[in-house]
Amino acid sequence: MRCGAASGRTCRRLLSGVTGRGDGAAELGAAGPPGSPPPPPAARQPPEAAEGAEGGVALLEICQRRLFFRGALQQLSPESLFRGCHPGFGPLGVELRKNLAAEWWASMVALKEQVFAVDARHHEPGPLQPGDGAFRLVSAECIREILQDKDLSKEQLVAVLENLLKTSGKLRENLLHGALEHYVNCLDLVNRRLPYGLAQIGVCFHPVSNTEQIPNGVKRIAEKTEASLVWFTSARTSSQWLDFWLRHRLLWWRKFAMSPSNFSSNDCQDEAGRKGSQLYYNFPWGKEPIETLWNLGDQELLHMYPGNMSSLHGRDGRKHVVPCVLSINGDLDRGLVAYLYDSFQLTENSFSRKKSLHRKVLKLHPCLAPIKVALDVGKGPTVELRQVCQGLFNELLENGISVWPGYLETVHSSLEQLYSKYDEMSILFTVLITETTLENGLIHLRNRDTTMKEMMHISKLKDFLTKYMAAAKNV
Repeated sequence: MRCGAASGRTCRRLLSGVTGRGDGAAELGAAGPPGSPPPPPAARQPPEAAEGAEGGVALLEICQRRLFFRGALQQLSPESLFRGCHPGFGPLGVELRKNLAAEWWASMVALKEQVFAVDARHHEPGPLQPGDGAFRLVSAECIREILQDKDLSKEQLVAVLENLLKTSGKLRENLLHGALEHYVNCLDLVNRRLPYGLAQIGVCFHPVSNTEQIPNGVKRIAEKTEASLVWFTSARTSSQWLDFWLRHRLLWWRKFAMSPSNFSSNDCQDEAGRKGSQLYYNFPWGKEPIETLWNLGDQELLHMYPGNMSSLHGRDGRKHVVPCVLSINGDLDRGLVAYLYDSFQLTENSFSRKKSLHRKVLKLHPCLAPIKVALDVGKGPTVELRQVCQGLFNELLENGISVWPGYLETVHSSLEQLYSKYDEMSILFTVLITETTLENGLIHLRNRDTTMKEMMHISKLKDFLTKYMAAAKNV
């Protein structure tokens, strides 16, 4: 990566702490002494992931059964998940996306002194431009009233509808416009010194064709959650910064992957000759983009603020320049689907005597796993065991550790069924409270990735999990 003298220190400072797995990334050493947290999955060589139709169908069944996604299984397909045409996310899917967004925010905003958070409306005001195919915000009742007006001729009806479209706002297709609106005001936060960035996460809308539900190729709205950083820098250092952010983003995606090499990048160029790069995930059906980086030059700002060039000037050393705009735009929903495919594994089921049966597990990175711990009860007095679980549940939640209250289930399940369920939910650890816990405070702790079970005193569980999660974040 190239960094100019003026930005070299900033590049190094921003890149500090960014690591990946594989492709030059450092690996953790061997596990520590008994009682210390095991190395997280990021540090271990994963077994081969499931491939082919069997793995794909099994993954979709798990996503539907364990409520990563809403709707019937027939409504879920690789295409619908990737294009954002599925019925929506279930509770575990929401938690997974929330964790992914939190990791993005920590990497791009919280630990960066030159990046500021902004927000923007879901719709953009402004007249309808020729050839503009964006979705417009129009009241259905208003359209009905116009169509029911029998006094309007065909030409008048078309003119009224065109005027309605011209005066209505349009739903945003990306977050770039909102960041550009904040550019001038935020210059004062950095004393007009370049470079600096504006970040936001939000829902965007895009058209998709669905000939099965809507005839004649009429497009309908699909939505996605985007994570955007708009970076303002001088033209002199714009190519270096584009290289920097490309490396940063590729390492970030690989950091949470079981198979980092499935994330890759490639250069691209638009019709206007503007240069950029795309990050891809290699799905079973081929590579698909999950993030795009563009060097948009200064035209976007000049178009946004016509006739007011002096207000756009930022300081690049002793010079005052209109900055280049770098757009780093990731699709968190596609990223979520990528990590589900990356984490899904079919392994031999140690519980089953039939070798044809496989253990299905989602080995999501500890930082992304929707739920970290499941609490359940074994043999013993039910009321007392549930009271212990309730106290432990509250303690873990107070320390920021997400917990699944399996002890509230009224239908009895075998240990094999419990472990299979929690593996499919990608829960890192299963804690079993038994009558032994009441006698001497010992709990049963089972690891999702190793399937190893050990005894631990209940008073040490919180510290164990806290250390484990801290180690996972630092990988």
